Amino acid sequence: MDLVIIKYNAGNIQSVLYALERIGVNALVTDDYEKIQNADKVIFPGVGEASSAMRYLKEHKLDTVIKNLQQPVLGICLGMQLMCAYSEENDTTCLGIFDEHVKLFSPPTDRGIKVPQIGWNNIFNLKSPLFKGLPENSYCYFVHGYYAALGEHTIATADYVQPYSAALHRDNFYGAQFHPEKSAKVGEQLLKNFLSL
Repeated sequence: MDLVIIKYNAGNIQSVLYALERIGVNALVTDDYEKIQNADKVIFPGVGEASSAMRYLKEHKLDTVIKNLQQPVLGICLGMQLMCAYSEENDTTCLGIFDEHVKLFSPPTDRGIKVPQIGWNNIFNLKSPLFKGLPENSYCYFVHGYYAALGEHTIATADYVQPYSAALHRDNFYGAQFHPEKSAKVGEQLLKNFLSL
């Protein structure tokens, strides 16, 4: 199987590669249009800031490439947020694959809730083959200050400050707000499920 990880100016690519190696899968990290378009599966990871990431994607014409992909695509963390319509992070128009908007967590000041959310949280209302074999309330690892609102493309929910989209799906596009590559056995199962879609 030909698996490609999209290379752009956002972090966490190395940890995704390690996670794939642990399940016996090799991936090519590239920003080459043809290799991305011809891959069987595509992973679009990301840790970073939305507006500079979108600017880079547009400058390198990767925004058009991603939107036109026909094979299964998995966006992780910032990758998933960039697949949404809009992000409040520096007022950024994103790829618009999902209709959901990305907003900043704004907890009440008296509750002592820290932003960003860093650590383990459970996911529930799982509605996709992406979660095959995973029980409701599986724990996943999150690091994010912005979240995608619940919407018609939500396939898993998490709760921090309020309920939000832990995962999204539309057509051949999937997104996970959490980090499968850091989510131990749950993350490994999710990656295997994605690779078998």
